[in-house]
Amino acid sequence: MRIGKYSVKVLEAGYIALDGGAMFGIIPKPLWEKTNPADESNRIAMATRLLLLEWDNEKMLIDTGMGDRWNEKSRSIYAIDPNVSLEKCLEMEGIEPDEITKVLLTHLHFDHTGGSVIAKGESFIPAFPNARYYVKKKNYEWGINPSDRDRGSYIKSNFEPLMQAGVLELIDDNTEEFLDGITLKMINGHTFGQQCVKISDTSNTLFYCADLVPTHGHVPLPYIMGYDLQPLITLQEKKEVYAAAVEEDWTLILQHDPKVVGVKIEKKENGYGIREKILTI
Repeated sequence: MRIGKYSVKVLEAGYIALDGGAMFGIIPKPLWEKTNPADESNRIAMATRLLLLEWDNEKMLIDTGMGDRWNEKSRSIYAIDPNVSLEKCLEMEGIEPDEITKVLLTHLHFDHTGGSVIAKGESFIPAFPNARYYVKKKNYEWGINPSDRDRGSYIKSNFEPLMQAGVLELIDDNTEEFLDGITLKMINGHTFGQQCVKISDTSNTLFYCADLVPTHGHVPLPYIMGYDLQPLITLQEKKEVYAAAVEEDWTLILQHDPKVVGVKIEKKENGYGIREKILTI
């Protein structure tokens, strides 16, 4: 679709599987499996869905997915589909890596920034050689020194080479305006300094939820990931986003739902629910 000067495309950059219990926290399995059925290992299917924005001579990715630097053990643990990748998505769009000029990272967890670098010999270099990469300062600082609880989510080889190459820009935590028609909302419940992305013009608004609302099964307010560092903060952040989404008719883009790309929501007596599913695959 087109929003303002931006052509916006959804890229399905890969499919993985994660433990359903961890993805839904305190919610019992008989409830969450209605929307997110589990496999024999209790894993639910998940997408790594990205956005590609094109305007003038610019091409920007929002997040870079899992990447493909995984050994066989990890591919088995996460059920990584080897047939789908960011590289193949861009190929299908006729875009070379050196045409990407900006990469906006919501946060530095491995399933959001794994495609940011590629291997070169024994080291790693930026996957998009002509791009500037952007992430919140708070998230970078946390990713460099995470807690023991979330250390496994931050693979430093995905983002330290960007800083070493001088292409990673740290966005001030108070900065909301990124580009004309693109604003950032900092979200701290999942991890510190995550940034969700709002793209809007006078008619339409897309809100890229990142890990605030990973799948359509997470739309109900209490359905919060066990991975979230501050679940009560997540709850408050969902309320704030939903109130604006209902009032201004936003489309929420779901980064990890394997089938439902986006939803419009509505206020209900006991919270919020889905009014319409958008772009269902």
